[in-house]
Amino acid sequence: MTTDDQKRPLLEVRHISKHYDNQLTTDAPIIGDLSLVVNDQDFLCILGPSGCGKTTLLRCIASFENYQGEILVDGQVVSKPGSDRIVVFQDFNQLFPWKTVARNVQDPLKRRGIKDKQERERIADTYLEKVGLLDYRDYYPHQLSGGMKQRVAIAKALALHPRIVLMDEPFASLDAMTRKSIQAELLQIKEKEEMTVIFITHNIQEAIMLGNRIMVMGRGGNVLEDMENPLPKPATPACEGFSALWDHFTQLLDQSQ
Repeated sequence: MTTDDQKRPLLEVRHISKHYDNQLTTDAPIIGDLSLVVNDQDFLCILGPSGCGKTTLLRCIASFENYQGEILVDGQVVSKPGSDRIVVFQDFNQLFPWKTVARNVQDPLKRRGIKDKQERERIADTYLEKVGLLDYRDYYPHQLSGGMKQRVAIAKALALHPRIVLMDEPFASLDAMTRKSIQAELLQIKEKEEMTVIFITHNIQEAIMLGNRIMVMGRGGNVLEDMENPLPKPATPACEGFSALWDHFTQLLDQSQ
């Protein structure tokens, strides 16, 4: 294959660094000279100890933070938030409590400029069906469980057809059964929608199950490892090689503390 035929990386993070300038911090960077390439349809899981800069990196990619260096999407430098990069947070309360499920999903569509109400409703219903919540379209957030709220947040993100979905520990507060169910749904939706996902987690098992790539960050925002996940999807703890990977990442994280 020639160079011209090769696919250009979807996301390029080039030598970014980030310091927080206040009296409570030292001169040590939260992220120091980090570079990263994410290809189209990658599912990159990022592991690392608390305070290593995982969320800050995600916020820089979303253009929620200032930083040194540059970030490119489709070869173009980005410097402000856009619908090409949508964030799904851990917080269950990322929905408007006074709006129904359907209207929560429709709201960013309206702000994006889709003026036709029926078209907004059609798009919202399409993605609510994908996350299994079409029957709850007229419910309010307080009537939903935590897992259902996260499903709505995912539908809201996907409805905008982002190039990259940025997920900051979105399942961390869910019970084990709900978490397992949504993990499986996310993998299915990812494949159907041909999504590119960057997913932060503290859970090694979750990273191995979901990611086709796994990156480990250490203190100071350094990349300790960025590797292809050799296990086929859907990976489970019963898969051959799962335990060895789990042990490898456990040791790496212990060293990064």
